[in-house]
Formats: sequence, structure tokens, C-alpha cells
Amino acid sequence: MALRAARLTDGDVDPTVGAAMSAAGYDRDFDQIEPNGPSLRLTVRQVPGWREVRLDGRSLTLPAGVQLDLGATAKAWAADRSAARITHQLGCDVLVSLGGDIAVAGPPPADGWRIRVQDVTGPPGETPEGPHALIAIRDGGLATSSTAARRWQRGGDVLHHILDPRTGLPAAPVWRTVSVAAGSCADANAASTASVVRGRRALGWLTRLALPARLVDATGAVFTVAGWPDDSESTV
Repeated sequence: MALRAARLTDGDVDPTVGAAMSAAGYDRDFDQIEPNGPSLRLTVRQVPGWREVRLDGRSLTLPAGVQLDLGATAKAWAADRSAARITHQLGCDVLVSLGGDIAVAGPPPADGWRIRVQDVTGPPGETPEGPHALIAIRDGGLATSSTAARRWQRGGDVLHHILDPRTGLPAAPVWRTVSVAAGSCADANAASTASVVRGRRALGWLTRLALPARLVDATGAVFTVAGWPDDSESTV
């Protein structure tokens, strides 16, 4: 799945960024990362590249020293697989959300699965801060990638967990959040992550792929493409 995501995004989602992720300080559970730490010297580095990874059946071959990071694919894949298995076993409609990576399966409710998409995380029962919208999906998956939720500081520099594979550095924070609906949660998450890496170029890319998406930039301005509903609408 990680290699498929890399191929579909032209390498914008690259599982071989693991060592660069560790160098940036994201080498443990996020709750254990010191939010404000000493200066960190980060330099532009070319990651090994997903084409150097070989998967033959259940045999995985990596170049020496390569570390994999599956953060852009594993959780979404697990949501897809869980939703499919549950609906197969129980014969009912199901929604699975793993940390915001959402997959649905089976016949949907009459009005679809209603989901609140928001720019700032917060308690579900409270009105969220910042831009937010209530939408409904009937199949596939929905994923949101953010440069605002998982971030930390080193020597006053703000870092986040979505890296640009071309530099090994955190992607330029053009977008605070990108939400994408697709035929699966895995594809939605790959597209939302790649969009953060692509910056403004993501608008045209998502439009060409006909992937409904909502992008919130650093100023809080909201952009929607490919049929993502207006605030007065609700179904993707």
C-alpha cells in the first residue's frame, strides 16, 4: 500500500522518509516529544526514494540504513480493512475512524454518514474553533492531513510531521489542513498528504483527479475543488 501511494502521487508520499523524520525529532510517540526543545540543525537531504524498496510477495528488501515511515498509509489501510471485514462479518453498514482516517462500508444510512470536518481539533461535543463544515459520505473514505495538529519547536523553529521527500524537511506550511474524499481511505490519505507537500499546485492536481477536497491555507481561507460541497450543501 505504501508503494502504491508513492506511485500514485509521483513520490510525494514516500515511505523512505523514516530517517529524515527521526532527524526532525519525530522518532517516538507524539505525546513523548518535547514541544519546545533546543535548536536542531536540519539540512536538505535527498531521501533514498521509494523505488529503492523491493516487495516480492511477503519478502521486503531495503537498502542498508533505510528507515520506513508508514504514517501516510498504514492507519488508513487499517481503517479500510477493518470496515470491510466488519460489514462482511455482520452484514451491516459500518464507519471506522482511526485517528480521523475514516472508512465506510455496507449500505449507508439514508442521509449518508455525517462527518464534521474541522481545522482545529477539539472535543466532539463543542463547536470547533476555526473553519469547519458538516458533510456526508456514502462510500469510500475520507482523510484529513494537517500541519497544525502534530507540530513542535526546536530553537524557535516550528516543525511538523509531513516531510517533503525532495528535501527531507517539513513541507512548506501552505495548507493548515487538507481533507480529501476518495474511493478508499488509503487513497484519500495519500492524496491529502501529497497535497500538503505540493502546496498551491495541489488545487489543480486534485481537480484533474476529480477528488473532492477542502483545503485551508495558513490564513484560514478555505478552498474547495472537484465537487466538495459548499457550506449550504452536505454530500460528497
